Amino acid sequence: MDAPSLLVFPQQWLREALKEYSNLRSLSISFIILALSVSLMFKIHGVFSVSKRSVTYKLPPSPPKLLIIGNLHQVGTLAHRSFRDLSQKYGPLMLLHLGQSPTLVVSSVEMATEIMKNQDLVFANRPSTTAANALFYGCTDIGFAPYGEYWRQVKKICVLELLSVKRVHSFKNLREEEVTAVIQKIWSSCSSREEGEVVINLSKLLLTLTNSIVSRCALGAKYESVDGNKFGQLSREVFSLLGAFSFGDYFPLLGWMDVVVGLSSKLKKVSKELDVFFDQVIDEHLLCHSESEQDGINKLDLTDILLISQKDNPDLSRNNIKAIIL
Repeated sequence: MDAPSLLVFPQQWLREALKEYSNLRSLSISFIILALSVSLMFKIHGVFSVSKRSVTYKLPPSPPKLLIIGNLHQVGTLAHRSFRDLSQKYGPLMLLHLGQSPTLVVSSVEMATEIMKNQDLVFANRPSTTAANALFYGCTDIGFAPYGEYWRQVKKICVLELLSVKRVHSFKNLREEEVTAVIQKIWSSCSSREEGEVVINLSKLLLTLTNSIVSRCALGAKYESVDGNKFGQLSREVFSLLGAFSFGDYFPLLGWMDVVVGLSSKLKKVSKELDVFFDQVIDEHLLCHSESEQDGINKLDLTDILLISQKDNPDLSRNNIKAIIL
C-alpha cells in the first residue's frame, strides 16, 4: 500500500467515526441531560442534608418520604382523598414533601381557623406556580399575588367595588334573564317532540348558564363564538392548565422538562389567546366608556369598574386589569 493510500484510509475512518458519534449524540443528548440533572439533584440534596443536621426544627408530623420525589408517590389521582387518608394517621396538621416543595396539609376546622384567621398574616403569601405566572401576568391577580401593598390595593377594589352587596344586587336582572333563557330552552326542547323521550344535557346547559352570567357580569357581553365556546373554552383551558403537573414547580432543576412534555408551549398558546381576547374586551369598553358612565353606575360591568379605578390608581396597569378579570 503506497503512502497516499495510507493517508486516505485513516481520514475516511475518522469521518465515519465522527458521523456515527454525531448521530449517537443527537439521539441520547436528552437522556444525558436528564441523568446529569438527577445526579446534580442528589448532590445538592446531600449538601443541604449535611448543612441541616445541626439545625433542629419543630415541624408537623410527616409520612416517610423517598429521596427526590418526597411524598409524591402517596398522592393519588384524587388528591383530597389521599390527604384525608394520610391525615387520619398523621393528624390534622401534616407536612408533605411534594418533590422539592414542602407542603402543609390542614384537615380540621380548628387548624384551618387558626391558620386563616388567627395567623392570617403569617400564611398570607401564595406560591408562584409556572401556570399562574404565565396565565395571570406574573401572578398579579388577587388569588396569586404576593401579600403586600399591591395585593391590599387590589383587595380593596374588589371588596368595595366588585363584590359589594350593592354591586351583586345590580346584576339581579341579568341573572334572571339567563336563568329564564335556560328554562325556555328546556321547555322548547320538551315541547318540540310530542312522542318519545327527550334527552337534555343538563350539565352542558348549566355550564353554559354559568359562563353566560360570569361573562356578562365581568365583560358586559357573552363574547361567545358561533359554537358558544369562545369565553367558556378559554376558561376551561385556564383551569385545566392550572391543575397540570409542572416539573418546574416540584423539581426546579428539571424545569426544562416542561418544554419537552409540551406544557410550556400550551401555556404560551393559551396566554397569547387570553391576551388578544382581553385586549379586544378592554378596547371595546374604552370606546363606549363615556356612554356607560352616563347610563348610571348600576349599568357598569366589572371591566368598566376596573377601568374607572385605574384613574385613581395609576399603578394599576392594563395587564393587572386583565389578570384581575380572569
